[in-house]
Amino acid sequence: MKILVIQQKMIGDVLISSIICNNLRAAYPDAQIDYLVYASTTPVLEGNSNIDNIILFEEKHRKSKKELLNLGIQIRKEKYDLLIDAYSKLESWILVLLSNAKQKISYKKPGRNFLYTDNVPFEALPKTNLGLAIERRLSLLEPLDLKIKNDPIPKLFVSEKENQQAIALFEKHNVQKDRKTVMISLLGSEKLKTYPLEFMSTVIDYVADNANVNILFNYFPKQLEDAKTVFNACKPSTQEKIYFDLLGDDLRSFIAIMNQCDLIIGNDGGAINMAKALKKPSFIIFSPWIEKKIWATFEDGVHHLSVHLKDYRADLFDQKTEKMLKKESLSLYKEFKPEYFTAQIESFLNQNLSNSI
Repeated sequence: MKILVIQQKMIGDVLISSIICNNLRAAYPDAQIDYLVYASTTPVLEGNSNIDNIILFEEKHRKSKKELLNLGIQIRKEKYDLLIDAYSKLESWILVLLSNAKQKISYKKPGRNFLYTDNVPFEALPKTNLGLAIERRLSLLEPLDLKIKNDPIPKLFVSEKENQQAIALFEKHNVQKDRKTVMISLLGSEKLKTYPLEFMSTVIDYVADNANVNILFNYFPKQLEDAKTVFNACKPSTQEKIYFDLLGDDLRSFIAIMNQCDLIIGNDGGAINMAKALKKPSFIIFSPWIEKKIWATFEDGVHHLSVHLKDYRADLFDQKTEKMLKKESLSLYKEFKPEYFTAQIESFLNQNLSNSI
């Protein structure tokens, strides 16, 4: 049996959709399972033996109809028995149309159901604490009636060598071994997904005041100025706990560094999803325009907690569409004061760190 799973988009999406591959492997141990993703997201799939081949969707496929058709023809030649499209946008519809797969599964959406043999409801509300992002992916397996218990948890695989390199990096920066380490998801993937920098400094001060911890910042070199802005706004006592220059060179080294940390706090995004896949507790600050019910995965009020402006100021969201919220996001962020959720951060630290002050 030959299977293709399609999930273009960001790191978090690709990592979460890898649960489809993991469950297919459990159900069909001898199948060939291929996964089509953006080239930039492949580091989160390294070491995952549930995936036989990674097919890259590259920039050229987005920019050139000819290249996209060539990719579709390449997929058709593979003669897949089963295709699961977790992306379901124009780029993937063309590939599905050309694939000639025997069984094709995706979400039920107006005007494109003819492309698939099985159209699964695109649920609007979560049924469990897994969150919609997980539940929707697992729903794509329902037409197969698999004789297994579904595993909903995405997985990251860190090699012994990578772990040792991260440990060596901690030693090089003289990270205190007798303290737990907190990773701060400092910046979102864009400004509209980034908690205001001055507020983030307050949050980090609060973490430092309430727990005797090492603090690491997750940021890319191109975000250095923003990272410095946050650092400089922190109290001197907080700055003493921050290892500002302890950074990975790439996504794999970030994963290994995160594996040495004890928990993560900060903006929603790939870093949070990777931390969860490494079984690390998470505290997420959501952007006002992002729907918490989708990405607040595994929310249990203890190990995984999240906060959203709507939790405190529901009045600001009355009669507003996602489009309107996105437009007003920066001004809404200004209303999302850190004092709204400091008690929740304190509770989160107390429940997940044994050495809170």
